Formats: sequence, C-alpha cells, structure tokens
Amino acid sequence: MTDAYSTLKISLTSGVAHVVIDNPPINLLDAALMTDLDRFADAMSGDHDIRVIVFDSADPDFFVAHGDMTTADDPAAFVALPIAPEQDQSLNPMMRLHERIRSLPQITIAKLRGLARGGGAELLSAMDMRFASLERAGMAQMECRLGIIPGAGGTAYLPGLVGRARTLEIILGGQLIDAATAERIGWVNRAVPDTELDHVVDTLAARIAALPPGVARAATEAVDTAVESTTHGLRKADELLSGLFSEPAAARLAKAALAAGAHTRDGERHLEALVDDIT
Repeated sequence: MTDAYSTLKISLTSGVAHVVIDNPPINLLDAALMTDLDRFADAMSGDHDIRVIVFDSADPDFFVAHGDMTTADDPAAFVALPIAPEQDQSLNPMMRLHERIRSLPQITIAKLRGLARGGGAELLSAMDMRFASLERAGMAQMECRLGIIPGAGGTAYLPGLVGRARTLEIILGGQLIDAATAERIGWVNRAVPDTELDHVVDTLAARIAALPPGVARAATEAVDTAVESTTHGLRKADELLSGLFSEPAAARLAKAALAAGAHTRDGERHLEALVDDIT
C-alpha cells in the first residue's frame, strides 16, 4: 500500500500512518491528489491496526496550496470525479473527500508548515487536530475574493472551530491568517516553533496510538455527539464508557495505577507521570 500512490508518500510505524503529500510544483488539490487521498482514506476505513494518521507535506512552502482553479474550465469533469461513493452524492467531490477524511475511524492530525488556502485549508479543517509552524504556516479562505464561496467544507467546518463571527471574518476578509492568530482563534490546536513541530505532533500521535483499543474512537465519538447536543452527548458517553469498562484493560490499568500510588498524596501530585509509567 505504501508505494501505491503517485502524490502521497506513506510510512507505517507502531499504529501511526505518516502521510506526506507530494504533488509538485505546489501541492495543488487536483484530481490526482484528490484521487490518491480518497483511495488512501478508503484503505484506512477498515484498518484496525492504524489508530492515528499524521498528514505532512514534502514541500516546506505549501501544505496544500488550494484547489485546482482549472476546474472552472471544465466543471462537468470535476463533478464527475468518482470520489467517496459512500458519501452524499449531492455534495461535490471535494466535499465528499473531506467528509470521508473527517469520518475516518483513526485520529487525524496535520503538521502545517507553509501555506494552505481554499481547499487546502478546508482539508485541514476536516481533520481532528492541526499543529502549525509558528514561523512558516499560514491559512486562508480566499474564495470570496474570486467571486465564489468556500466550496469544500469551510463554511461548515469553521463555525465549530472558531465561531460564527470569526468564520465570517476569515471567509469575507479573505486574508492570510498567520499561525499565532490561527492558534488564538482556534483554527489550529497550537502554533509551535518550527524546530519543535515534528516532536510535538509525533509524540502526541504515539501517545494516542498506544491507548487501549477503542478508547480514542470512543472519546472522539462522545465529543462529536456532545457538539450536536449536550444531552445526547452525555447519553452517548455513558454508553461508550460502559463498553470500555467491560474491557480487560480498564480493570488492569486501574489496579496498576493504585499499586503505583494513585489515591495517595504523593502519587496524585505527579499522576500524569505515574500513569505514563504503567502504560
């Protein structure tokens, strides 16, 4: 699988798939990249061994520049792209692709170095988490300046990330948002020095991949349900928690934590380190 794509370089390590986007000259989200991302997402949808997917770029200046503007010359060919057949076919192919990625069972994390505008920014917004290079990263939804609106999920994803007013500022203003601002408004999780970006993301990915089976997916599903409705979210969390309590890992880890000093004053002062030592 790792050699099956023309625009993606993929490596698999300890439950983490590292996906490097490599579509010169500027990583356009064109038909070739869309097709490869769709095929990769399809392969991942049934892979229970991979728990985290980290997306990166081979180009330090561009994550994904934006969608392919030449589709305006032949919109029928774009609409006909056979992308994500299980998604709502009334949506355009780029929306269907981003929805397929958003609904993957794995946790998806982006390393953002360089620029991501338009469809590239929407691809990022479809992922579970985004971490940006403080010095190099920038994001924009510039479509309104070109006489259209974001057409690959931006209007749907951004309100949940940054709120209505800031979504309108991003979309109607059409300006490049630097990494520090993107962090402050919630478009990225964190903006960190470029030299620390790999360590921050790879460490988080490894920690998530090492969780007991089903835990990361259950947590994500509970959070997503709560976004739609607090009441439904509580019920869903209770249902998922009950299932996890029946797994052997829950009892084993609780006993190990108690044996290592949980419930004691000294142990509780350093509980995170204590838990790291037993997992």
